[in-house]
Amino acid sequence: MPLSEHEQRLLDQIEQALYAEDPKWANAVRISDPRSHYKRRLVKASIGFALGVVLLMVGVVANIWLGVAGFVVMLATCLWGLSSWKRMNGFGVDSQAAPARGRRPQRRGFMDRMEERWRRRTDER
Repeated sequence: MPLSEHEQRLLDQIEQALYAEDPKWANAVRISDPRSHYKRRLVKASIGFALGVVLLMVGVVANIWLGVAGFVVMLATCLWGLSSWKRMNGFGVDSQAAPARGRRPQRRGFMDRMEERWRRRTDER
């Protein structure tokens, strides 16, 4: 839904006041593409995963608890990176918040299909 002219002017005034008050923070927040945030998280997760592999290898040689910690770091960063990748590509968002650019229609669940079959079956009689 587009903003009215009055709402757009108010928004512009708020934005200008924000820039005047704290320009460094305003520039940090003003990212036009939110996917760049998830790309940064994906890079950090990759670095964390590599650090976990190193910890795991050192733990195998030196101390078993260090190896366990390395495995936990690998698992946590893998999950963090996977969630970032899914959000960056639009898999982890609900259908109302995300635009439907070229996405397939949502598939119905098993119970919905079974209910539809039951309705068709009873309607035919």
